Amino acid sequence: MTMTEFIRVAAVDDISDPGKLIFEMDDRLLVLFRVGGEFYCLDDVCTHDGGPLGEGRLDGFEIACPRHGARFDVRTGLPKSMPATESTSAHTVKVEGGEVFVKLGSDEASEPTTSAVPANSGAVSAPTSLPVADAGHSCQTTNAAGECSTPTLGANATVCAAEAGPLSEERVREELKRVIDPELFVNIGDLGLVYVVDLQPVDEDKTNVRIEMTLTSPMCPAGPQLIGQSKQFVGQLPRVANVEIKLVMDPPWSPDRMTDAARDQLGIF
Repeated sequence: MTMTEFIRVAAVDDISDPGKLIFEMDDRLLVLFRVGGEFYCLDDVCTHDGGPLGEGRLDGFEIACPRHGARFDVRTGLPKSMPATESTSAHTVKVEGGEVFVKLGSDEASEPTTSAVPANSGAVSAPTSLPVADAGHSCQTTNAAGECSTPTLGANATVCAAEAGPLSEERVREELKRVIDPELFVNIGDLGLVYVVDLQPVDEDKTNVRIEMTLTSPMCPAGPQLIGQSKQFVGQLPRVANVEIKLVMDPPWSPDRMTDAARDQLGIF
């Protein structure tokens, strides 16, 4: 990051305690925070999807992104909760003569640049490809009684056609739990990304499946992969003729849509 000289941005009395001020420096938006008599400065950017941190709620030393609730430490820029996993930039602040000055960049030589999300959040190093929950198996072999002879793999495994029973909305939703969000490492069902599952019979043996789903952010780069895997997995269910997936952003996703299991995995209480 290019370093600059200290630049005056406000008078001490311009900002309440606690409080914040959004300002621009060198063509970038920054947020100046005042907490406990001290001043801190961060980029006005949530690293999850570029949301405006300065418009969020300040709670102690944490600022929450107004879009999806990711929280950052205003002192360091480190993420404190999902869905953010990377730091936002922190900048150096000094107070002289009742004036507040900011210099781009941090004077901390050991400033971390990666996640400080709590250990119980479920965050791990980003995978090289989109993860899939226990993939289960496709029933390829049966015994003399016509039953599946391949053992079920994992708690989320897909059961074979002989054991699964009739096609239903519940079964489709369970199949969609095989699709894992690559940023949060939680399946899209528990994240609350699946809005509508509509079954439309074609004939006695075939059914079209129409799914409306969303993303944690309109700019989520994993969108095409999530949609592709959802279509692939549901399309492999017996008696499915065609799978149509419609991506919707209304209502927008929020952490309130997550199940308790997802909250526990991400360390959200």
